[in-house]
Amino acid sequence: MDILKKIPQEGFLKTTVDRRDDLTSQQRVQLIRRGNEFFNEGNFEMARKIFLTLGYKDGLVRLGDSYYEKGKPLEALRMYREADDRVKIDAMIARMAQVIKKWLE
Repeated sequence: MDILKKIPQEGFLKTTVDRRDDLTSQQRVQLIRRGNEFFNEGNFEMARKIFLTLGYKDGLVRLGDSYYEKGKPLEALRMYREADDRVKIDAMIARMAQVIKKWLE
């Protein structure tokens, strides 16, 4: 089936980046700034790596919003889950449930 070929290789929600807890607060701030620079330049992949590694929730939510606006709802959901943003997660799940409901009708 063609639909199965569209499933991302890494799966839907799996994230494999380990969070770094051994950084000083100064190092963390510098990396967050660098991640924000990447984000503002449109280099979402590098921003994602930094934000995931640091567990920087605000950056992850902004990435999720960007992915959603670009028509990548599964990537958006992944970022919202990493940020533990229950409001956005619940909204995404509700939208996905509506799509499945329409498919079944």
